[in-house]
Amino acid sequence: MKSYRKELWFEIDRRRQMINITLVIEDCLRESGIKEGLLLCNAMHITASVFINDDESGLHHDFEVWLEKLAPEKPYSQYRHNGFEDNADAHIKRTLMGREVVVAVSDGKLDFGPWEQIFYGEFDGKRRKRVLVKIIGE
Repeated sequence: MKSYRKELWFEIDRRRQMINITLVIEDCLRESGIKEGLLLCNAMHITASVFINDDESGLHHDFEVWLEKLAPEKPYSQYRHNGFEDNADAHIKRTLMGREVVVAVSDGKLDFGPWEQIFYGEFDGKRRKRVLVKIIGE
């Protein structure tokens, strides 16, 4: 069995953003040479997320509105965590959107359902963060 590991780095210039990283992940899969197996992609920071969904701007807006209702950024004083930091909401948003995705690899391709894409969700940007891609298989 082969194993492949790569770190992807992101530096988002605003607090929140959702980025389609499917093409980058497909490049990693091609680079790995693995044709059958599993691909894990996970955020390595507690205020970022990796998730699968549709690449549709209205849906991304709906996620943002929903997340802000559930865990509003302000007032910062509403969170006990916000003593030295102001990112308690980002921790909650990450928990809601998830840490990682696992995708089957079949015939050298991501084995997706219709419309599925992989996204990096940033909830406390303006600094470098990484995503791990790990692929195992034959």
